[in-house]
Amino acid sequence: MGDRDIPRISGTLRAKSIQIPEVIWQAKGIVVMGRRMKSVLFSTDIAIIRNCNADAVLAVYPFTPQQIISQTIINASSIPVLAGVGGGTTKGFRSALMAKDAEADGAFGVVVNSPMSNENIELIRKVIDIPVIATVVTDNEDIDARIRAGVSILNVSAAARTPQVVRHIRADFPKVPIIATGGPTDDSIMETIQAGANTISYTPPSTGEIFEGMMQNYRQAAEEIGSPTEDDPRLLSMLELL
Repeated sequence: MGDRDIPRISGTLRAKSIQIPEVIWQAKGIVVMGRRMKSVLFSTDIAIIRNCNADAVLAVYPFTPQQIISQTIINASSIPVLAGVGGGTTKGFRSALMAKDAEADGAFGVVVNSPMSNENIELIRKVIDIPVIATVVTDNEDIDARIRAGVSILNVSAAARTPQVVRHIRADFPKVPIIATGGPTDDSIMETIQAGANTISYTPPSTGEIFEGMMQNYRQAAEEIGSPTEDDPRLLSMLELL
């Protein structure tokens, strides 16, 4: 049965959810704690997380990690969460405590940013049983040292050079699990997969961008049919745009 023959069931109100680019499903994926992940959504927006078809969430943000944030995302998410626990400003014993709390809350893995020391990773590894995922931003990083410190998965985020970095890692580490940013197009995503990425991280449009498109449709509809009252049947036409 081909992909086009797969039955697809969707509700009326939730039919406009964010769909991961189809090309991502060509990735092999990584099985984490029994769950296969071909796509991970890079977001901390709960509304977007609840309205997407990704396999997991990469919940990393540019502030010091806080238990209440990761806990809220994990509780609200219907898919596995990979929670950020520090790396640059936040590190040491605090990161280890964050990782322990994230595991207790139900995270499927913890993510450390590239500045995190191997000694700190070893500390985190001692207190949790879920995977440690280390972000890689260049092809100069000592991958072997990361793995020996306890890293289970690499998260390659090197902008336009991501496929090159993935290919460089694959040359020496053919079996290490790799998550990598896929870029903005099907071609860039496919290039990253062919370079050796097991799983693709996808950055969705922001709620502001989605709202902008919706409001344009609302304004256009209002101009075409006028301003309906509550008992005006024309209101149904506008509601169908939701």
